[in-house]
Amino acid sequence: MQLVVGRIGRAHGIKGEVTVEVRTDDPELRLGPGAVLATDPAGVGPLTIETGRVHSGRLLLRFAGVKDRTGAEALRNTLLIADVDPEEAPEDPEEFYDHQLMDLDVVTADGTEIGRITEIAHLPSQDLFIVERPDGSEVMIPFVSEIVTEIDLDAQRAVVDPPPGLIDTDQAEVASSRDADAESGAEDDAAKGDA
Repeated sequence: MQLVVGRIGRAHGIKGEVTVEVRTDDPELRLGPGAVLATDPAGVGPLTIETGRVHSGRLLLRFAGVKDRTGAEALRNTLLIADVDPEEAPEDPEEFYDHQLMDLDVVTADGTEIGRITEIAHLPSQDLFIVERPDGSEVMIPFVSEIVTEIDLDAQRAVVDPPPGLIDTDQAEVASSRDADAESGAEDDAAKGDA
């Protein structure tokens, strides 16, 4: 099975290094020197990692055959893909690979069907489940323990406890109306003080 483990960013310096947006929980294993990675677009690879280091909190990699900034810039936005045994699972039981979560049914604790996971979006602050609803619409659910309370791979489902308005917007609490009421009350108090 092939999994995206990183995306190449900008060139760093003049000797062929690139920044890499890491998309794996095992960067030492997947993105270590000697690793051979497929790419998307496929014509760029395969790429063999020659060296790797962390600089100012960013992973920097140099690939065999890429010796200058021009070569490094040509790799920008390339996805790095590793071959992974489909039976392999992360060591931490609270962590999951994307392929394990894809197509899981999403339900609430009382069994109400929300939909199924069609994509996992990896954002800087958190991961999101993109869930296709039975009517074909999509909803985004933050993959945080407060909302996603259980992942049951055997039952092929994710149990969620969404706050009001996350799934059904008609249940949302509108903050602006509360703020307007508070401001209105403050203006009334100010007016009374002037009298």
